[in-house]
Amino acid sequence: MKLSEILSSANKPLFSCEFFPPKTDKGEENLWNCLRELQAVNPAYVSVTYGAGGTTQDRTKGIVTRIKDETGLSPVAHLTCVGATKEQLGELLADYQAAGIQNILALRGDAPEGMDRFEAVAGGFSHATDLIAFLREQGDFSIACATYPEGHPESKGGVRDDIRYLKMKQDNGADCAITQYFFDNEAFFRFRDSCDAAGITMPIIPGIMPIGNFDQIVRFSSMCGATIPAWLHEQMSPISDNPDAVAGLGIELAVKQCAELLENGAPGLHIYTLNKSAASIAIHERIRGYL
Repeated sequence: MKLSEILSSANKPLFSCEFFPPKTDKGEENLWNCLRELQAVNPAYVSVTYGAGGTTQDRTKGIVTRIKDETGLSPVAHLTCVGATKEQLGELLADYQAAGIQNILALRGDAPEGMDRFEAVAGGFSHATDLIAFLREQGDFSIACATYPEGHPESKGGVRDDIRYLKMKQDNGADCAITQYFFDNEAFFRFRDSCDAAGITMPIIPGIMPIGNFDQIVRFSSMCGATIPAWLHEQMSPISDNPDAVAGLGIELAVKQCAELLENGAPGLHIYTLNKSAASIAIHERIRGYL
């Protein structure tokens, strides 16, 4: 089912999940176990990322096609500008269309490993806005995009730039936006209000990262620009060497965050699973009264 149809027909907030394509056969087996377990909560859609620098494109394509063919779930394939010409992207999109894949999450993508900054290849795209416009020309895809309530780490103009680019993404054909994860809901609410004022009308879906390994989240956040509030450090640091305690507190905090977001009008929640099902299932169980 197309993402635009899922969003327009929903009469309640949506629960969705994100996965990454593993690099090994063992990792892929774990992914399919995770997907089977998450079918119990019937996510509205599931997205599958590229690896860093677009390194897992073939696995991404194989996974989203298999999800569509074997699970009954609605897959969303990530697509980036990294390392690909316009012609190569067109060929990939033709493959997706032939396979019945209707949903794309369009991103610029991160610089490949070993490079300090993103550079488009000759004949490629430099910005997600251009990729979205290209996608809209290529077929009847439903297009999601990314946005950053606390500002993209490369943005010189902070959140104002992200709002301006998000409006461009909407104008170029995006149907919805999924945010980078955050832990301060007030940052999301301020961002949403500013987007409303800027004429952004498409759904902005909060991205949620349940904390299972605090040191890992600190590393991730330093790269993606997500702020870890002082209160979160204070609660997590004393138990950071106790995996069970971290996972338990991570679920508690995510449930509280999700409930507040839904109570204040969030159109859904997009859970970054890190290819593990337990936290997502536990969160869904606790907030299903909102869904």
